[in-house]
Parts: sequence; structure tokens; C-alpha cells
Amino acid sequence: MGFLKENNMVKEIIGPGRSRYLGHTDQLMMVVIDFDDGPSAAPDLPHSHPHEQVSYVAAGELIVHIGSDSTRLGPGDIFTVPPDIPHTIQLLSTHVRLVDTFTPLRRDFIK
Repeated sequence: MGFLKENNMVKEIIGPGRSRYLGHTDQLMMVVIDFDDGPSAAPDLPHSHPHEQVSYVAAGELIVHIGSDSTRLGPGDIFTVPPDIPHTIQLLSTHVRLVDTFTPLRRDFIK
């Protein structure tokens, strides 16, 4: 068991106006991602991964594209992504915060 406080976390810069920090156990990972580069004129490039993903929209508005489905989401909304399905987002507000959970761990996110 552990406690992680946001103001003590080292945030990784993952792109201009984008940062993340995370916590994990042996089999489950939570990642907080802040996007401060919106709104965007087009969606990010789609990506996929072998992990199951459940994401919570903590702040802002965005369009989420999963496979051939798309919908607009805002604070309090959740979306799920099965393994190996292409997905992406398009920011509709200046700031968006997503809380992503993954299983198994995204080892590529661990430094």
C-alpha cells in the first residue's frame, strides 16, 4: 500500500503542453495526464496497445474516438478501451485531465 501526493510527484513531460504522473501496484496502473495544449483542430494520431484501459475525464471536454465510434465527453464521464483497438482523442477545451487505468502495467511508462 502506498500514498502518492500530486504536489510531491515528478511529472513527466510527454509533449508540448502535456504531462503525466502515475502510480501502480504489481498488476494495475493509474496514470494522470494533463493536456494544456487544447483545443485542437483535429484528433491526435490513433494508437493501440495490448492493455485494457478505463479512463475517467476529471476536467475539460474532448471527443474520444475508439475504433469507428466517437463521442463527446466531459467531467465525470468514463470510457473503456479493449486491448489492441485503435483509439485517440481530440481536445475541445484549453485544459483536459484524464485519469487512465491499465492492466497489465504499461511498462513503457515506468522509468
